[in-house]
Amino acid sequence: MNIEAYSKLIAQEMNLRPQGVKNTIALLDGGGTVPFISRYRKEATGSLDEVQITAIRDRMLQLQALDKRKEAILKSLEEQDILTKELKEQVEAATSLTELEDIYLPYKPKRRTKASIARNRGLEPLAKIMLSRNVGFPEKEAERFVNAEQEVNNAEEALQGARDIIAEWINENAYVRRRLRKMFAEEGYLESQVVKGKEEEGEKYDTYFDYQEDVSRLPSHRILAIMRGEKEGFLKIKILVDEEDALGLIASVFMKPHHTQQQVMKAIADAYKRLLHPSMENEIRAKLKEQADEKAIEVFAQNARQLLLAPPMGEMNIMAIDPGFRSGCKVVCLDKNGNLQYNETIYPHPPQRDVKTASKKIGYLVKAYKIDAIAIGNGTAGRETERFIKKIRFDRDIIAVMVSESGASVYSASELARKEFPDYDVTVRGAVSIGRRAADPLAELVKIDPKAIGVGQYQHDVDQKALGQSLTDTVESCVNAVGVDVNTASRELLTHVAGIGPSLAEKIVEYRKANGSIRNRKELKKVERFGEKAFEQSAGFLRVRTSENPLDASAVHPESYKVVEQMARSLNATVSELMSSAELRKKLKLEDFVSEKAGMPTLQDIMAELEKPGRDPRESFDLFTFDENVQEISDLKPGMKLPGIVTNITDFGAFVDLGVHQDGLVHISHLADRFVKDPNEVVTLNQKVMVKVLSVDIPRKRIQLSMKEV
Repeated sequence: MNIEAYSKLIAQEMNLRPQGVKNTIALLDGGGTVPFISRYRKEATGSLDEVQITAIRDRMLQLQALDKRKEAILKSLEEQDILTKELKEQVEAATSLTELEDIYLPYKPKRRTKASIARNRGLEPLAKIMLSRNVGFPEKEAERFVNAEQEVNNAEEALQGARDIIAEWINENAYVRRRLRKMFAEEGYLESQVVKGKEEEGEKYDTYFDYQEDVSRLPSHRILAIMRGEKEGFLKIKILVDEEDALGLIASVFMKPHHTQQQVMKAIADAYKRLLHPSMENEIRAKLKEQADEKAIEVFAQNARQLLLAPPMGEMNIMAIDPGFRSGCKVVCLDKNGNLQYNETIYPHPPQRDVKTASKKIGYLVKAYKIDAIAIGNGTAGRETERFIKKIRFDRDIIAVMVSESGASVYSASELARKEFPDYDVTVRGAVSIGRRAADPLAELVKIDPKAIGVGQYQHDVDQKALGQSLTDTVESCVNAVGVDVNTASRELLTHVAGIGPSLAEKIVEYRKANGSIRNRKELKKVERFGEKAFEQSAGFLRVRTSENPLDASAVHPESYKVVEQMARSLNATVSELMSSAELRKKLKLEDFVSEKAGMPTLQDIMAELEKPGRDPRESFDLFTFDENVQEISDLKPGMKLPGIVTNITDFGAFVDLGVHQDGLVHISHLADRFVKDPNEVVTLNQKVMVKVLSVDIPRKRIQLSMKEV
């Protein structure tokens, strides 16, 4: 299939313009990245967004894999000397792997089967006779095929062999498989039972000990939960349909009104039980898993995006505290660039409690390092440490915030952290990570495998390759949406800029060390291996805030600088004056600047960027505090209305931190006073919400919450 055919098919499937899809495929094939294409090639794509371009890319990969499989099948058929013109046309016309494998199944080289054994014994003619309209009594026909040398000792053995062959024909019939597949998808149901003797050990799966639900209605989180229960050995799963209906469907294709009816019916029953049902069950299970993975990965990516794009505190001198009881609280002081200035351990909590000394140390450090804000990890002893800090009287207002620790321990034990802080232990590194993620969540979280951030559902159960690709796309999208200061960004942050990658990111860092700050975007080309393609893809996302050219600090791509200069000249102004004057920009008529390289979408983007050059799309930081009267789960009572922070979103609801070391669940049915199909319609990660406590189960650590009428 060529690009023309790919683009037509994808455009039809996604309801997009064929030319836009074709141009997108060409740009992707030419090494274009999704962020670059969506931001700087709108004229070519018809203003497709990142989601649409990613979908085109992924579908292209599927179609290429399909074409590769077609080639392998055609080669196999040719080698077997059974490739006909009609068969070749069928293979080439297939639009899915399932359809393709159905076509190939009858011709696929087989291992030793019951049917192949029967064929070797010369029983295929009998099978054909049994399916013909002009057959006499089957037992009499079978007697002709009794042959001791062929190990066919009597008529019944001959009939059995013929039935085995018929069963295989039934199983390989593409029409039957297609109809049966549809039946399983539309009328099938999943049944789960507890494994005998595992009742107590598998109590967390007790909902599914005797459970049944239609395949078409199963939500992704339930599929993954049941499959995890099966994987852990607590549940047995079956996918079933009404057996009579399934047998009737097959009989409508293969049954003829003649004397072999009973024999063929036996073959049909055998084909269904031994071949078709297991095959259909495996297909449906795989499809359910694929759909559940897709949904779970989508939820994970949405959550990761919201976490990565959380509001930054910005450039501040930050004190970060990694709380603890027995081992104390690790305190670090960071400058405005996130550099470690000092570290200390204090003991404000039992068993080594010394509040007076701890308070003095904090007060001294706040003054000595001109601290603007204190970031406290939300793990063990987090709320207790927050209370301790808020009791200290400072000589000026100091912001105190709780920060999610998710993934901090992963970073602190990583090779990257050891390389960055070779002389410090994991507790110091963890505290530094907490402080830096308060200042700029995106810049710090890119150092951690997104799967370790702890947002989503069943992330260890889903397809890890698909999850990894989705999260890579999400991180890249977030980094490029915000933009990166080329002179302050870490190697990890630079790695995710469109067109750069780990190797080139390392070269940029090495160049900075050897030559000092990069003065303008043009200088990037002096970096080793920074070629024209890398410059094209990345330049618009890299900011050089100290450049003499103000456009270097914006998202305007260098390829459009001449257009901006032309705009400024038309008003007898400089580029700086044009960027700083709304009155000047109002005088411009964009249609006067339309060209082959810069259409109206690009010009509109340029104007938006000139209005707020290099703007950060993230929301401004908003201080949040928990209810001071609620510290432990035992403090919660039904009916209470409390502030909380959304920490995780799943397709069955949202988890909210109330500051009691155990998140509560707002079920999807309690997210709003209306029907909610997707929790993301109502809440976002890190959102501040008011909730009502519905119930508290202290032994099981379960808190049920509601956002209705709060």
